[in-house]
Amino acid sequence: MRADEIMSIDVVTVSPETHIRDVARKLLERGVSALPVVDDGGRILGIISEGDLMRRRESGTERHPSWWLRLLQNPGDTAADYVKSHGQYAKDVMTRKVITVSESTPAGEIAAILEKHRIKRVPVVREGKIVGIVSRANLLHGLIVQKPPSAPAQSPVGLRKAVLRELRETGVHSMIDAVVADGVVHLWGVVETEGAKSAVQVAAEGTDGVKSVVNHVSVFPRLVGALADL
Repeated sequence: MRADEIMSIDVVTVSPETHIRDVARKLLERGVSALPVVDDGGRILGIISEGDLMRRRESGTERHPSWWLRLLQNPGDTAADYVKSHGQYAKDVMTRKVITVSESTPAGEIAAILEKHRIKRVPVVREGKIVGIVSRANLLHGLIVQKPPSAPAQSPVGLRKAVLRELRETGVHSMIDAVVADGVVHLWGVVETEGAKSAVQVAAEGTDGVKSVVNHVSVFPRLVGALADL
């Protein structure tokens, strides 16, 4: 699934000259947490979020560092903080280094970008112009409608091998065995924790062709530790 298959195309934007009160009003009216800032040609210049408006003089939330912190702070940072809390227009407050993706960016890559940069949405651009935006909610929408590819029917032996391969990914497979009958996987063995038992359950359930899982795995921390020492 690509960005252009899940992105919101009705993107509300503001201009660099939009007053911050109007920015705040649009954020609330549209129920979004950020707005792209674009020029007259639709080229993205920055993005302004709720977080950019948290430290404001008007609401009494601006930062007031102590005098000794001011001595240690870079003068450029001090000036930037002042502009952030006192600037009246989007161009003063917006984040200028905007992370963007293209229409063909895979959803998995977008999810990694959001996670890595701890952001909630990313603009989609074409030749520098915004054409959409992908948020965490858009990714969830994609998850709901996306169907996994149908797996070809496998023999019990082939399905068992597939399950065992998936079990290896959990890191606890050495103490686990799997028996397959009519698409039903029976798991047997011993693990150290309930988390490990859940992991092998998930691994078996996620294997293509498995209809259901019966988990007979036991949790015996001391026994597993003793066996590991042998």
